[in-house]
Amino acid sequence: MRLVIAQCSVDYAGRLSAHLPLATRLLMIKSDGSVLVHSDGGSYKPLNWMSPPCALAVAEPDDDQTDAGVTEVWTVTHAKTADQLIVSIYEVLHDSAHELGIDPGLIKDGVEAHLQKLLAEHIHLLGDGHTLVRREYMTAIGPVDILARDAAGGSVAVELKRRGDIDGVEQLTRYLELMNRDPHLAPVAGVFAAQIIKPQARMLAEDRGIRCLVLDYDAMRGLDDTQSKLF
Repeated sequence: MRLVIAQCSVDYAGRLSAHLPLATRLLMIKSDGSVLVHSDGGSYKPLNWMSPPCALAVAEPDDDQTDAGVTEVWTVTHAKTADQLIVSIYEVLHDSAHELGIDPGLIKDGVEAHLQKLLAEHIHLLGDGHTLVRREYMTAIGPVDILARDAAGGSVAVELKRRGDIDGVEQLTRYLELMNRDPHLAPVAGVFAAQIIKPQARMLAEDRGIRCLVLDYDAMRGLDDTQSKLF
């Protein structure tokens, strides 16, 4: 991972447009190709980013940019959409690279681990004809919660959360990108499953062709209270 603290401005061009004016920010370039732009606030969320597959190119500024104080221009281009994240660097305050190695992945808490076990036992919740291949299918960047097959024999990767947010969708996107490179698995469809899925996460998932599935934890445990219902 490369970490750069720089005075920069950022423009996103593509299906939507966005501009970040000149300020000091943290730029993260990860080994999977993703580039994230962070400020000193806003918790863990980047101000803007480009997800893989993408490529970073560094160029010299033109005359107008040089006159404005720009020293170099980063252009990050998405391979599938051609969207671009353009970072104009004015001054680099810090630049370092670190080898993090393979991450073991997030260890699920009790509820998420139980959800995984229950969905494996009730794999039909994914749809008619689905069958379980295995739980905790290991990839180079961590384990996928569930690998299944659909009625047509296609691979299905499932990421499970208690509360489904954008980070979970990004995590599943990385798994799918890697798994779809494997000719024995591809094409791999994605399912983002959670007890609650936030609207922003659902929108991002559907934009990426990932199906969302809301899980009823009590019903899966056989604790659905039928006696207190009128019908």
